[in-house]
Amino acid sequence: MDSGCRGGHRLCYERAVPRGSPLDHPFLNRLNAARVVAIIRTDSAASALEMAGAVARGGIEVVEVTFTTPGAAEAIAEIGTRLPDVLLGAGTVLDLDTLDVACSAGARFVVSPHCDPTLVAAARERGIPCLPGAFTPTEVLTAWRTGATAVKLFPAAHVGPAHLAALRGPFPQIPFVPTGGVDERNVEAWFAAGAIAVGVGGYLVRGAASAIEQSARRLLTAARRGG
Repeated sequence: MDSGCRGGHRLCYERAVPRGSPLDHPFLNRLNAARVVAIIRTDSAASALEMAGAVARGGIEVVEVTFTTPGAAEAIAEIGTRLPDVLLGAGTVLDLDTLDVACSAGARFVVSPHCDPTLVAAARERGIPCLPGAFTPTEVLTAWRTGATAVKLFPAAHVGPAHLAALRGPFPQIPFVPTGGVDERNVEAWFAAGAIAVGVGGYLVRGAASAIEQSARRLLTAARRGG
């Protein structure tokens, strides 16, 4: 797998095709196998690095560092160097400038809480998978038609897995990654409802590194029991 778009190199990922096989795609295959995206939103690059190490030791293979974290680009670059086997992405990418910074830092995918067609198109042009946020059927279809690699179902906390199951009815071809409110108690239900992976932040990355590592192990165990 390519290491990212640092230095202008394009990733080989393209949108999942055919429509009936949304996981026929190297990025989505790895995401689905990993089950969990650990979302790191903290107060410093040093803290992000410590958290990334802890979730990796706990078995989580995909990490997203949000750009609300001070020094996010520095953290992404350092995590990429220290944890080369982790699939590392950038979150809260709201504009083209942040997309450029994320790519230069070595992010291998980008995530947004919203769907900006210009941003999604720019990510595709750079060859980097993009997961825009969507909640309603209209937003979901807009994100997919714009060129999303997968759709971040957000915020997921207030609706639960039934909302995803309902969306999967008209949109069986769209890969969903619910984010917000996911924990070891409900993660199986999210996979049963049709998630290809889940994004987990506050529940997972809090407390001491040892606690984060143990939370990661418990969450992965539950996620692997999911449908």
